[in-house]
Amino acid sequence: MKIIIINGPNLNLLGKREPQIYGHQTFEDYFSVLKNKYPSLELDYFQSNIEGELISKIQEVGFSHDGILLNAAAYTHTSIGIGDAVKAITTPVIEVHISNTFSRETFRHQSFISANAKGVIIGFGLNSYDLALQSFL
Repeated sequence: MKIIIINGPNLNLLGKREPQIYGHQTFEDYFSVLKNKYPSLELDYFQSNIEGELISKIQEVGFSHDGILLNAAAYTHTSIGIGDAVKAITTPVIEVHISNTFSRETFRHQSFISANAKGVIIGFGLNSYDLALQSFL
């Protein structure tokens, strides 16, 4: 099974950025944990701070992978283009968020992705990715 994790803006700063919200572990370290935990899965990872690059990656893998875990970060709440890209592909997408977006600023309560996602997992820290992976097994 081929699954890709696609992370959006500022998630390259995990481990440094607001550790009270996002923790102290880098995503690269956590991704190694996931790869070791699920050796039977072909896991890929992509991160970009650029909206168009995220859309291009979704389109690139959206017909060839078995699943996408998408944490579009702040673009979740602003990008109709990312929402449309998720709607346009056949690969199922799980929307993932590290923090509970509903316990944060009001603008984070809206998602342009959720309506076209297979499911949404929020608020379990980095373990949100693990829970999303389990949904494909």
